[in-house]
Amino acid sequence: MNWNIDPVLFSIGSVSIHWYGALFASAIMSGFYIMKWMYQKEGKSTDSLDPLLMYSVMGIIVGARLGHCFFYDPAYYFSNPLKILAVWEGGLASHGGGIGVILALYYYHKKFETPYLWLLDRLAIPTALFGFFVRLANFFNSEIVGLPTSVPWGIVFVKIDNLARHPVQLYESIAYLTIFAVLVAAYKWTKIKQYSGAILGVFLCSVFSARFMLEFVKVKQAAYDNDFGLSTGQLLSIPFLLAGIVLVALAFKKKPF
Repeated sequence: MNWNIDPVLFSIGSVSIHWYGALFASAIMSGFYIMKWMYQKEGKSTDSLDPLLMYSVMGIIVGARLGHCFFYDPAYYFSNPLKILAVWEGGLASHGGGIGVILALYYYHKKFETPYLWLLDRLAIPTALFGFFVRLANFFNSEIVGLPTSVPWGIVFVKIDNLARHPVQLYESIAYLTIFAVLVAAYKWTKIKQYSGAILGVFLCSVFSARFMLEFVKVKQAAYDNDFGLSTGQLLSIPFLLAGIVLVALAFKKKPF
């Protein structure tokens, strides 16, 4: 299969709406309504959801941009620091986005006096769906491609070359959608939400295990080599995975709240 879709979804006059932008906006709005559903389900006031959305989006964008610059091509951006601001040229890293939103939500939790782990547990659920939309957007943009392959479902990304490649963006988006469905089911039908940190821990373990494994069929993104035999994406996934294991272990040692 050849993939050569126009990255522009539609245009109105001189204004163009890209697939990436439309899917990114869909991710944000879906997350907002999922958080609203959980707040209402648990009898929490929804008055602070608008600032929660603002803090989350800013944390994701700033963190993802800085993560891309400093994790994947530090030599270039240290030499050209103004290019860090050139978000329109592309370059967002999910690991940096994760760190950014964790820091932004810490400030939010202080300002609005919302329990920090309670907040991170709930936000982990729409974040999995966010990952689904973003990787789908990467697929429409023919970016973050997989390694060449002979499997029947290999896709030729015409904008890249004429080689059939693993559609790793679709693998990852399906993984995140599955994780989202499992987390929603666990939230609705089990007692996991009573164990502070458990949902976040399961999210980190599942998302970064999937990311670690899929890096084996993904084209290297970092502009440098390391001596560990693993990609930068894999090395960055390990701390998140370990943090998830610790959170799950600690959560189920405690009494439910």
